[in-house]
Amino acid sequence: MDTRKLVLFFIFAFSILMLADAWTKAQRPPTAEVAGAPGSAATDGKGAAAPTVPVPGAPTIAAPSATAAVPAATGAAPATPSGALPGGERIRIETDLAKIELDTVGGDLRRVELLKHKQTYAYDRNFVLLDETAQHTYVAQSGLIGPGLPTHLTKYRLLPGPLKLQDGQDQLVVKLEALETEGFKVIKRLTFKRDSYLIDVAFEVANGRTEPQSPFAYFQVIRDRSVPVGDSWFVPTYTGVSVYTDDGKYQKVSFDEIEKKKAKFVTQADNGWVGMVQHYFVTAWLPGPKQPREYFAKPLANGLFAAGAVLPVAAIAPGATAVIQVPLYSGPQEQEKLGQIAPGLDLTVDYGLFTIFASPLFWVLKWLYALVFNWGVAIILLTVLIKLAFFPLSAASYRSMAKMRVVAPKLQRIKEQYPDDRQKLQQAMMELYKTEKINPLGGCLPIVVQIPVFIALYWVLLGSVELRHAPFFGWIKDLSAPDPFYILPLLMAASMVVQMRLSPEPPDPVQARIMKVMPFIFGAFFFFFPAGLVLYWLVNNILSIGQQWYITRQIETDAAKPANAGKR
Repeated sequence: MDTRKLVLFFIFAFSILMLADAWTKAQRPPTAEVAGAPGSAATDGKGAAAPTVPVPGAPTIAAPSATAAVPAATGAAPATPSGALPGGERIRIETDLAKIELDTVGGDLRRVELLKHKQTYAYDRNFVLLDETAQHTYVAQSGLIGPGLPTHLTKYRLLPGPLKLQDGQDQLVVKLEALETEGFKVIKRLTFKRDSYLIDVAFEVANGRTEPQSPFAYFQVIRDRSVPVGDSWFVPTYTGVSVYTDDGKYQKVSFDEIEKKKAKFVTQADNGWVGMVQHYFVTAWLPGPKQPREYFAKPLANGLFAAGAVLPVAAIAPGATAVIQVPLYSGPQEQEKLGQIAPGLDLTVDYGLFTIFASPLFWVLKWLYALVFNWGVAIILLTVLIKLAFFPLSAASYRSMAKMRVVAPKLQRIKEQYPDDRQKLQQAMMELYKTEKINPLGGCLPIVVQIPVFIALYWVLLGSVELRHAPFFGWIKDLSAPDPFYILPLLMAASMVVQMRLSPEPPDPVQARIMKVMPFIFGAFFFFFPAGLVLYWLVNNILSIGQQWYITRQIETDAAKPANAGKR
């Protein structure tokens, strides 16, 4: 296999990978629409109220302890026929980072609007992560399991207190009191902190009964399977359930696996977290360490899914009060902050098989951004650094290609000498390469080395929320999205044409014709790639053209010197 064949192999292999991912995305089942307006009760179509989402099944252990096994959780049972969740009045809360809506039924988080992030295609509107509409359901619920205890179906009343985080305040505490409990006083307390997407959700359970009580608490996220607006159709990103434990590490649990009851993940643990992941954002319940819990993931009706955890509450003596608290993170996948919040939470920024390359690339890119305050300029500087790192390898490659250009006439004569004898042609060519000290595969090595870097950078640009909506200059408003006017892909295709002109022409006419059209085919693929990736490849090509031109000119000049000396 010569250099050109190897180059073609990698180009087409990468193209097939992209097309396969696009086909996978196209085969996803259509998103199930969720009927019913937020805050309205669902009906079964006959005017009667439809059954609502039941709570996770009651535990089988009567008195859990710190060492007792967490009981089997059945998860949330099927939802209403319409798919709507029961609703009451909305409580609107505002912090420095988000606008949150709680429901008086269950104290559920029904809406989280992120003030520092914009809609994918509407830069003047804030991004809404949790929401409940006719088309999309994504809510966080919590409750208690035990006779007379409130679930996410129980009505609460708001206790007096502020609902907005004021200047100078570090945190905002909102309290809800459960109604119609039997022998208990239960306060649901939500604590919002400045400059944080964490929400501490706690239950204060006062036992007014005459005997000790050992309840359980559950915390779950309910979501439909719809993919986020603007998700890459070319290479779709992961949307689904994720579970992290020390034993199982980071485990993805797809909606299809849950639906087919083939989901495999660690369920019993005293560490880790569970949540829903989508492109750029995550919502996860984060129980504290050394707390026994059981994780579950269950299919609901009408395309909804529930994922969460069940935890035991310490035994409550008569007249005593117990508190169980589990933080909820609902926000962007900011890598450095996620790693500080909980072990493994930063793994939701998934670079796949190329994490070993992507993670250091992102670290260097972020360091460069801290110097220049422009992600596009940081990408250009990163390209220069990568080029410098590969400079010796590239120089050797270009010298090999330049020598191939010099001996091209000799190769042509060999081809004319053995037009019908393939074996002798190959032998003569190998002897010529040996005599001229040319490695015919030397020109492809830099391409092979850069392919992992190229794909890793693709995932960095596609998966890092820090680059979402990051502008460059002029018409490039979002480096993580394709160039809206295709200017960068056209410039990149033009640079590839120049590179082809500097490279030796393949002796095979078919290969030669393919290589001539390859810049346009490859450029067409870049129409769908993030603008930041095209910028990287364009700058890399420009630097390569300069280096290749200089080396080629030097080799050709040196090759011409003996001939000129002989003429004298």
